[in-house]
Amino acid sequence: MNLEILQKDKIKAMKEGASLKKEVLTDMIDSIQKASITPKGRVEITEELINEALIKYQKMTQEMIDTCPESRVQTLAIYNARMDIVKEYAPQLVVDEAEITNMITSMCEGIEMTKKNRGQIMKTIMPQLKGKVDMSVANRVIGGMLK
Repeated sequence: MNLEILQKDKIKAMKEGASLKKEVLTDMIDSIQKASITPKGRVEITEELINEALIKYQKMTQEMIDTCPESRVQTLAIYNARMDIVKEYAPQLVVDEAEITNMITSMCEGIEMTKKNRGQIMKTIMPQLKGKVDMSVANRVIGGMLK
């Protein structure tokens, strides 16, 4: 994803009068800009930083949906509409356990799959899977693979 695309789509939504889409895009752009500010100063906004911020925003939106009482139908509908917009822009993570197992197996060919080597396995796969795979699912898969 690219920050310019988000900004152009925000302007387009403003012109079309799509207030919810404009609001969601504004929130996503803000979260990206906040992610670029670290205790050591401002960092460059890279595609990786954008993807991480969008994934975090998507998880936050999903949490809003999950915690909303079913009796609040109108609020839940708004949250679901927000999630539809977020899904247009956020990278889609792989959640299929079989696919994740194949990815991990191919990356860790030279490493013995034991509980003792879990740290080495994580160190090997993290840079390649981060932002592409739901890491909670990957962690569960690794736990099942270890002897």
